[in-house]
Amino acid sequence: MSRTEDIKKRYDRVSGVFDMMDHMIKDKWRKDLLKDLDGSVLEIGVGTGANLPFYPETAEVTGIDFSRKMLKKAEEKTASLPGSITLREMDAENLDFPDDSFDYVVSTCVFCSVPDPVRGLREINRVVKPEGKVLLLEHMRSDTEWVGKMMDVLNPVGLHIVGANINRKTMANIQKAGLRVEEQELLFSTIMRKLVLTSGDGES
Repeated sequence: MSRTEDIKKRYDRVSGVFDMMDHMIKDKWRKDLLKDLDGSVLEIGVGTGANLPFYPETAEVTGIDFSRKMLKKAEEKTASLPGSITLREMDAENLDFPDDSFDYVVSTCVFCSVPDPVRGLREINRVVKPEGKVLLLEHMRSDTEWVGKMMDVLNPVGLHIVGANINRKTMANIQKAGLRVEEQELLFSTIMRKLVLTSGDGES
C-alpha cells in the first residue's frame, strides 16, 4: 500500500469524529486568514469543511481532499452556506487543474500529512496565478532546537494515528517548491504560523 493510500484510509477512519478532534486551529485564525478573499479560491485538504463558513460570499471556492469520507462531512456543511462552493476528491500531489487557475490557494494544517510535501507545494505553485497568493495556517518543527528534538521523538505517535507529522521543516519545503514568503505571523511560538506566499524562483 502506498503512503498516500495508507494516510487516506486513516483519515477515512477518523472522519466521523474529526470535528471533535480538530481544535489546533482557532476560529479567529480562520476568520483572519479568509476574510478578504474574492475571486477563484482553491482549498487544499478541505477535510470536513471547517473553513467553509468563513469564506466571503464573493469567493468562488473549490475544495479538494483525498478522503471521500471527509468530503462527505464537508458536503453536509455546504447545504446551509451561501456562495459558490464546489468539492472534489483529489490528491494534493496531483492537482487536476490547468496552470495559473486560481487567484488564491488556501491550506490549513495540511502539509503535515501530505506524503511528499514539496511535490504538493509545487503543485500549488503551478495552479496559482502569477499575481495570486497562497495562504497557509501550518504547524511545523520548532526553531527552538530542544523543542524540535522533542517533536522528532514524538512524531511517530501522530504519524501512526492519523498520518500527521509534527516535525516537518515546512519553511525549507516552501523554498524548495519555488514559493516565496511575503508575510509571516507566529501564532504559537515558531510551531504554528500564518503565511502568505507568492511565486518565486525557489530551488530547481
